[in-house]
Amino acid sequence: MPYEETDTLATEAVADLATERWVQRAALTGLAGLLAACSTPGGRLLQRPGQQYSRANTPEEAARFLLQAQFSASDAEIAAVQQHTYADWLAQQFDAPLGQTGWDWLNERGYGVIDNTTRYFDHFYPGDYMLWNQLMTAPDAVRKRLALALSEFFVVSLTGLDFAWRSHALAHYWDTLARHALGNFRDLLEEVTLNPAMGHYLNTKGNQKENAATGRVPDENYAREVMQLFTIGLVQLNPDGSEKTGANGQRLETYAQSDVTQLARVFTGYDFDQRQNVTVVIDPEGKRKVGNTNFAKQRMAFTANRHSELEARFLGTVIPAKTSGGDALKIALDALFHHPNVGPFLGRQMIQRLVTSNPSPAYVARVSAVFADNGAGVRGDLRAMFAAILLDDEARSPAGLRDPRFGHLREPMLRLVQWGRTFGITSAQGSWKMGDLSNPATQLGQSPLRSPSVFNFFRPGYVPPATQMAAAGASAPEFQIVTESSVAGYINYLQGVVRNGIYVNDPDLPNNVSNSKSQKSGFDIKASYSTELALAPDAKALVARLNLLLCAGQLPAALQARMVTALNATPLNATSPPDKRLDRVAAAVLLTMAAPQYLVQK
Repeated sequence: MPYEETDTLATEAVADLATERWVQRAALTGLAGLLAACSTPGGRLLQRPGQQYSRANTPEEAARFLLQAQFSASDAEIAAVQQHTYADWLAQQFDAPLGQTGWDWLNERGYGVIDNTTRYFDHFYPGDYMLWNQLMTAPDAVRKRLALALSEFFVVSLTGLDFAWRSHALAHYWDTLARHALGNFRDLLEEVTLNPAMGHYLNTKGNQKENAATGRVPDENYAREVMQLFTIGLVQLNPDGSEKTGANGQRLETYAQSDVTQLARVFTGYDFDQRQNVTVVIDPEGKRKVGNTNFAKQRMAFTANRHSELEARFLGTVIPAKTSGGDALKIALDALFHHPNVGPFLGRQMIQRLVTSNPSPAYVARVSAVFADNGAGVRGDLRAMFAAILLDDEARSPAGLRDPRFGHLREPMLRLVQWGRTFGITSAQGSWKMGDLSNPATQLGQSPLRSPSVFNFFRPGYVPPATQMAAAGASAPEFQIVTESSVAGYINYLQGVVRNGIYVNDPDLPNNVSNSKSQKSGFDIKASYSTELALAPDAKALVARLNLLLCAGQLPAALQARMVTALNATPLNATSPPDKRLDRVAAAVLLTMAAPQYLVQK
């Protein structure tokens, strides 16, 4: 579909604001626009030697940088970026102190209490509330954005945790990602490996050595995924992320089944650390005993007599027989960490999450080189790697705005977080009861740390079949969760949330109450729109502001003009009542967030 046709469809959707068809039109237009904007064949990959773009010369450039580095852009943040180089501003954010942990928030809200009525230990919803609170309010927004990107690489899903205190375990896992997001990859890899949430999710917890008498063999789940997904991938890579091939042109695999089987021996002997466990009987019959939350934030404990003492050979590394569990783990993780695939494998996926789905080989190579050596001889420095991703000329160059292969589809959960942070979302009672928003037909079709499997919401190499993207050989990972139903569901969900906020039962209480009759039940979570409401009578100024904050100035002038015309179809002036002003602001926000040039982030 030509770009001009996409723009026409988009502007027609705006013109339909006053009709009952506009929501459906916006949804379908968004899908069509995404296909066109991301998939034009023959697009040139950007390759810029040197560091040419070191600072923002315009508010639009500053906003564009902010929307890659964190969740949102504000007037103050745009001004701050313009006052510094990109590198200096980013360094300030990297040095910012950690905000409140998810673990502490859960306990502050009372979710650590053992009670037979509330049974927080058995519920998923505190974990959802915790994550939305973290994403919407944490002051260290850059760190949290990087942690969210890492959560789609080192995947643990709340959906797959079915043990007591699952929400606390997820909170500790999230806090681990946030704490190590700017540390060293080797440290993070070890923390992830021994984390109780990961232990349960990929079966390291309770994994035992072989037993010839019973036929038991070590579980191979974590051994396989730590290679396939968390470190080296399936195929040997060059530093620029391209695949190595053999003499006959075939792809060279990184590991074989024998490597998985042997490596699995290393991950035996671990289980939840219950040494500080204090149990409470929660029912009169004494049928249920619940321990405290302590184990959920402890590394898994090691029991030597459950650990395999056999030799382990994998990826050219040998762990001698009878090596202690701690030493075996160190040798194994060191071997994975030093594998040449890790830099390009991790680097390319982090570029995809933050900047563009189809980075040039040169871009990947530059990031991979920084992972290999941060300039001071240190391998795996994530702070240096993320800086390299965000500061690279391919990310910063205005040429990306014109390149049809540059950019990526904004993930639905990121759109909602951007909306909340941009427009001053608050929870009046501190509830943050936003829940799991994974339903694609009625909600976002995505919710943080709610992936349906360890393979994340989408695969990094996904190409929508039978599309121009497929013809161009371009990846579009986020399109794996895009359907006509999910696009319409997103628009319909957003329509109510943008205008009214999120309805909450008993927001003053931590428990999830349905059919509540509390006087405090209502739209506890709402955006303030303070600046936008003041601008409401001036539709042109309102649209211009939304274009800057939400789209980094990337809405075409013709589309903005049509939006202004549509908004002005309903007269508004300085004496108009507050609800009419809110109607206009909500309509303008919704139209902006349905525009193809918003949905595709460049």
